[in-house]
Amino acid sequence: MKIRLAPFASALVLLATAGPLLGQNTPGGPSNGGNGDAAPTTATAIEVTESPGIDGRLDEAVWARAAAMTGFTQRLPSDGQPASERTEVRVLFDGEAIYIGVWAFDSQADAITYGERIRDYEVNQSDAVVFVLDTYNDDQNGFVFGTTPTGIEYDGQVANEGRGGGRFQGGGFNSRQRFQSGSGGGFNKNWDGSWTVATTTDGDGWYAEFRIPFNTLRYAGDAETWGFNVMRRIRRLNEESFWTPVPREFNLYRLNYAGDLEGLRPPFRRLATFTPYLLGSTARDYAAAADFDQDGNFGGEVKFQVTQGLTLDVTYNTDFAQVEVDDQQLNLTRFSLNFPEKRPFFLENAGFFSVGGGGADLFFSRRIGIAGGQPVPIRGGARLSGRTAGLNVGLLHIETGAEDGLADAHGYSVARVAKELPNRSRVGGLFVNKGGPDGDFNRTYAADVSVGVGEALTISSFVSQTDDSQASSDEYALDLSGNYSSRDWTVTATAREIGEGFNPEVGFLPRRGYRYYQGHIMYKIRPSWLREIRPHISYFTYQSRKTGVEQGFEESARVHIDSHWEWPSGAQIHTGANFNTEGIYEPFQILGTDVTIPVGTYRGWESQIVMNSNAAARFSATSRINFGSFLTGNRWGGNGSVTFRPNASFSTSARINYFNVDLPQGQFETVLLGTNFGYFFTPRIYVQSLVQYSNQADSWSANLRFGWLNTAGTGLFIVYNDVQGFDYPDGLNPDGGRFVESGTLARSFIVKFTRQFNVLGG
Repeated sequence: MKIRLAPFASALVLLATAGPLLGQNTPGGPSNGGNGDAAPTTATAIEVTESPGIDGRLDEAVWARAAAMTGFTQRLPSDGQPASERTEVRVLFDGEAIYIGVWAFDSQADAITYGERIRDYEVNQSDAVVFVLDTYNDDQNGFVFGTTPTGIEYDGQVANEGRGGGRFQGGGFNSRQRFQSGSGGGFNKNWDGSWTVATTTDGDGWYAEFRIPFNTLRYAGDAETWGFNVMRRIRRLNEESFWTPVPREFNLYRLNYAGDLEGLRPPFRRLATFTPYLLGSTARDYAAAADFDQDGNFGGEVKFQVTQGLTLDVTYNTDFAQVEVDDQQLNLTRFSLNFPEKRPFFLENAGFFSVGGGGADLFFSRRIGIAGGQPVPIRGGARLSGRTAGLNVGLLHIETGAEDGLADAHGYSVARVAKELPNRSRVGGLFVNKGGPDGDFNRTYAADVSVGVGEALTISSFVSQTDDSQASSDEYALDLSGNYSSRDWTVTATAREIGEGFNPEVGFLPRRGYRYYQGHIMYKIRPSWLREIRPHISYFTYQSRKTGVEQGFEESARVHIDSHWEWPSGAQIHTGANFNTEGIYEPFQILGTDVTIPVGTYRGWESQIVMNSNAAARFSATSRINFGSFLTGNRWGGNGSVTFRPNASFSTSARINYFNVDLPQGQFETVLLGTNFGYFFTPRIYVQSLVQYSNQADSWSANLRFGWLNTAGTGLFIVYNDVQGFDYPDGLNPDGGRFVESGTLARSFIVKFTRQFNVLGG
């Protein structure tokens, strides 16, 4: 019997309506950006007719016209205390852009930590300045820009005050984690804007000068006040300080703690950009072709501002991000892995389309144009996204072509509408349609709500139903989650039920037909000799709701008991244990082996220890060691890495992920090796390599790429890929006994050039 969404959607609307009442500011909570019940911290942007040059020197007289924003307050390590070093920030604007100058004074300028000199480097491993612009002043959405003393460009989009994204996905080998941070919600680090920054250093500290064009931002046309906050990191002290104080349990993305930036007069103009790409390649699949295949391709995107807050993007022959490769991951489970989105067209405003998460993403853009891990041509499409009439709006339509033996032509349509409500609350709806030949279709309907209760508690929920040309039953999903976060406590809880027939074909759902419960509680202790001790316990269980399986049969469960010990440098040790349950209701074969796990319920203990050294040091190391029971037997192993970063221009690392598994059904080893290096001539010119070996895939691969970046991640890219196979009679094999032959499996050489042109509005 199908679950009808109407009553559940009505309940969500009632909950959302109650949100402003439940979420009234409690004593001591923020009041539109300040602390307690005081007025928010306010700064004034000064309009200028002569704009400063972007050279990082900040010596133009025009900067003296703006009052300095000072008095930064620590969030870490001593929350509420004045920052250890002085920071000044000034803001100017003209008819084209907003300019932000930062004076990061430092009494030990010779100890500044520079970090790697490449775009979107993970700035928590270096000195940095990062700021957020809440251009709609709605306390939930914003644009983030930052830099380090090397002058890199670091940017991203905040949605839903940073909840639900920005997480590291999977055990790969991407040292910068650029494309490993989630683009679907929370903080979308993969978004690249068009802007410039320059930095300088001297004996008194370092300085940064930003130019953010108004046409890079989206905002209400009549808005003269934006939310604004600035964070400075001093890495040798592992210190974060903020212009407007942010409590220890939150971060820069908690926008209701931002101050007010007044005096702006952002222009309203019709703007348009055209970003074409040209690509030439020579490639050979050695198993399928006798010769190299030469190919030339072109395509691109047009961006047009319908209003100042609403943008239309049109794509033709969509860019498939051929210059990036997925990090390999080990998989010893019976469930599929989640790889992040990389294609530029799908990254902007990705958070607007996000509903679900934690193993039930109702829209996952990598389902479009990719089948069986192989690209399917995207003929074209369009996206209308942004803010209008007080609503977050996202409309998307994509047409894909057919690929012989791989996929038929399909059309994909997505509609998302959400309304931001007071005190971090929101209500919204989602519709996804996949249409194929002969009337084939798959549809997803969803409604979701998030309610802020005071400052510490957030309650969220979604309900969803799918509809398919192949009729099914139990095509529903229900979720209710809560998160409580205070200075000393973090508590989360989730209850979810996914029907056996629930089938969001344009989503990510590794399992279905279950009822899920999860709980987590953590307490934070701060002794004088450590930065923090975080003892915690968590539990989850998946209970079957499948036909032919006993109702309530426990498919998976885990009790996790752990404590994190963090030193002032950022070095950590985690000590813990897991009590695992795996219920196998039908036999499954472990990927890359001939080992089949029989039906049964398997329980046992597993111990673990995690150690991370100071990641900002020249030499750093990480390790995770696990040993104990696993399915029908035992395993031991883990992963580790060593990184050498002697200066801002060079870094290299080596990693291993290894498990020795001993089961009654067979003994085997899994090995995933990786090494990479990067040399960064300037923040925009670099060469990088990534070499990986996996005995689950029975192959090794090499990727070498040169990049010469222009604005917004465009530029020249030259890429070489090589995949080699091995034939190990006694080793793992990828396809149930059929070994990959030794020798070259695939080889390619790609040259790609993209460029952004302003075609309207200058």
